[in-house]
Amino acid sequence: MSKVKVELNRAGVRALLKSPEMQQICTEKAKEVCQRCGPGYTSDLYVGRNRANAMIYPANAEAERDNQTNHTILKALK
Repeated sequence: MSKVKVELNRAGVRALLKSPEMQQICTEKAKEVCQRCGPGYTSDLYVGRNRANAMIYPANAEAERDNQTNHTILKALK
């Protein structure tokens, strides 16, 4: 078998991870997780230095207590 060496274009990969398409995918996935968590949870998207990031967090005190007690966000990610 022959050996193949692959060298990634770092700037291209970074551009792909920060692209509007990737931001849309992250937003959709975060909204799906929020739906599984139930009411009181919300999501947000931000573009970091290397990639787009989605966050899911409790939006009120009741959801905060629910997440601390039941680990709702963690369970919804599975």
